[in-house]
Amino acid sequence: MKLTRTGGLVAVALTGTLALAACGSDGGTTDNGSSTGNANISCASGSLKASGSSAQKNAIAEWVNAYQAACPDATIDYQANGSGAGVTDFINKQTAFAGSDSALKEEEQPKADARCASGPAINIPMVGGSINVVYNVEGVDKLILDAPTLAGIFDSTITKWNDPKIAALNAGVTLPDTSIAQFHRSDESGTTDNFTKYLIAKEVWDFEGGKAWEAKGGQGAKGSDGVANAVKSTPNSIGYVELSFAEDAGLSSAWIDNGNGPIEATSANAATTIASATVDGTGNNLPLKIDRAGTTGYPIVLVTYEITCEKGLSGSDLELTKSFLTYTASNDGQAALTDIGYVPITGDLLTKVQTAVSSIS
Repeated sequence: MKLTRTGGLVAVALTGTLALAACGSDGGTTDNGSSTGNANISCASGSLKASGSSAQKNAIAEWVNAYQAACPDATIDYQANGSGAGVTDFINKQTAFAGSDSALKEEEQPKADARCASGPAINIPMVGGSINVVYNVEGVDKLILDAPTLAGIFDSTITKWNDPKIAALNAGVTLPDTSIAQFHRSDESGTTDNFTKYLIAKEVWDFEGGKAWEAKGGQGAKGSDGVANAVKSTPNSIGYVELSFAEDAGLSSAWIDNGNGPIEATSANAATTIASATVDGTGNNLPLKIDRAGTTGYPIVLVTYEITCEKGLSGSDLELTKSFLTYTASNDGQAALTDIGYVPITGDLLTKVQTAVSSIS
């Protein structure tokens, strides 16, 4: 079942929360889990809370809507409050799973394991995406940037749109002699972490990186939708958001020259980079190592992980988390991502994801 951008997602953006209670029985499943409607979902009943990544909010909305249509006795409440807050909520036992655009950090893993008590917390990659550098500059239909110019803009050492370093990448483009209004995330964000990971990989960023914004200057906005709305409403501005938010807001996205010519910020080009990622964990813990500096695809990408207990959930949290993530990791669930600006997980990695979900007990 498709969730239209002009209906359900508008309501989600206003509240920041998905609390979708089931209504009716259309699209339910049979006792053996086969679908009687438009999604192959083996249902569980009850309710659960989850929170975290705002980058995946549109994907979660799509999935919850489909799950609700199939499962009349389930309620899933996902609050898109940012990756940092999502991990904190999970560690504090306020949620059954967290969405995070970065895998658990070394210092977070023991705390998450302790929350699970009887088993480790695992990182399950579920949503791929392009981080688009969005801009609002009248008359500039195509903008090319590279890692050094991005670092300069977002560290406020490049402050004018017609700076020679930007102009050199955009021959024939009339760039205004105006100040750049730079927007970044004000909340702890996996999108920030992955955006700065690219700059760090290219050795042009003078900060450690992480979920919290560290550079000087600019203006903060909360959530991917907050940055997108700020850029849309501010002339001569720039920011970074996940592709689906760029599309929803109708914003232009910069092409990124990673050393082999400019690459457009599309799902297909991001998929090239994500497909080359390798698993950097053991067992059913699946953090990924992504070659951002050397890729021939679009280099500024993220993967959102669903972080939960391999063992340690109980009651409806256990049953509904496993059922819902089994659907999101299915071929049907991943196929739903393509049309809404995300990159599905595919191939051997998807097989590993499905095995990890099946291990939840």
